Amino acid sequence: MTRLTEKTPGVGLFPIARGDVRITEETPDHMTSIAPYKGRDAVCSETLKTAHGMTFPAPNRATGKVGARAIWFGQRMAMLMGPAPDAALAQDAALTDQSDAWVVVRLDGAGATDVLARLTPLDLRSTVFKQGHTARSDLAHMAASITRVGPQAWQVMVFRSFAQTLAHDLRVAADAVAARARLGQGVTN
Repeated sequence: MTRLTEKTPGVGLFPIARGDVRITEETPDHMTSIAPYKGRDAVCSETLKTAHGMTFPAPNRATGKVGARAIWFGQRMAMLMGPAPDAALAQDAALTDQSDAWVVVRLDGAGATDVLARLTPLDLRSTVFKQGHTARSDLAHMAASITRVGPQAWQVMVFRSFAQTLAHDLRVAADAVAARARLGQGVTN
């Protein structure tokens, strides 16, 4: 009998370390899309706050903290990452398990913003794209969710089937940023 082994989408692809940038796979216990029923937005937000300590995020925002975060994911939709959704949420919103659908990575370090800037058209300056801000945008040629989770830290999500492409594109961009940093320091190898 064949035995199946559970694997994350980024197994063997991450971590990636280049210069000051570290790219690691995150594996939230649960990922659940939340789409409030018509007229239930405020009630859903209150239920989310009572059950998980965070409100339903406004457009282009994230609420919560590491291990329990709600990320705006489109018009009247959020992605709850970390905890399993409280059963009370099902009274106010359509809940869909997305746990196996996405690869989630974290970029950390002084050059993390420069790496992302090579791949997305978003204005990533900290004065514009602040901690807790999020956007659905292109990343190279993939549809992605990009969230600033710290002063020099980002969370990026793409469909699971693009895990290898994501790793490749981030590695190439990180190599270029690291090479540029070495040139700026007078290192020529």
